[in-house]
Amino acid sequence: MLDYSNWLKRTPNWVWWSCLPIFGGLAIAYAGRKANIPVWVKLGLVITAVAFILSSSELGLLVWLAQIGTAFYLRKKFLIKTVPKGLLVSDRETAELIAETHGTIDINNCSKDDLVYQLGLPIVYANDIESLRNEGYIFTHLEELGELIGISENYLTRLAPLVSFSYDINKEAERSWRKVNSLSVDELIACNIDIITAQQIIRERSRRGPYKSLVDLRNRTGLPLNKYRHLL
Repeated sequence: MLDYSNWLKRTPNWVWWSCLPIFGGLAIAYAGRKANIPVWVKLGLVITAVAFILSSSELGLLVWLAQIGTAFYLRKKFLIKTVPKGLLVSDRETAELIAETHGTIDINNCSKDDLVYQLGLPIVYANDIESLRNEGYIFTHLEELGELIGISENYLTRLAPLVSFSYDINKEAERSWRKVNSLSVDELIACNIDIITAQQIIRERSRRGPYKSLVDLRNRTGLPLNKYRHLL
């Protein structure tokens, strides 16, 4: 699979076209139309008009340099705006730019295609996410993608700006892990949780309130995930 960093190293032909005296501004207008950014179209046309008017004066040189500088300045945003689906995010800064342009992907409501082609996740991870959602699990934290799915911490760090987590209680199934927020010690034991673990879960819940996520449960109780994974 291709990488965003390689894509962002490209210099589109229109950038070179912007080096043309007088009419180079039309290249910026073309880029605006291609990327669906009307402001660029207007900017390119204005630059072209000004360059034509001032072509016989010394100011024409300044306009020419300005249009070249503008084209190179807009280059990266153009590449992000027109990036093909499925490229791997190479760094957090790029992910932030992509999120600013395209928005975030809601892990709880997106399609499998979004997971694979927008976030660049391997199909195995996408299948696991879909499987947990079908079983009623609602993701609430980035760390859960590492704890439950196995996505590496380094990749999650790069991915962070691109993902979001919505929560709709109406979509939550009876089998959700959130049963730990309502069941008693005896009921947790009936769910095949050992008595020491059950008591610790209840004790911490009574002391500091309901758990917000599996990661929150783990952090507050110090209990490893395998103690209650079967509640998913």
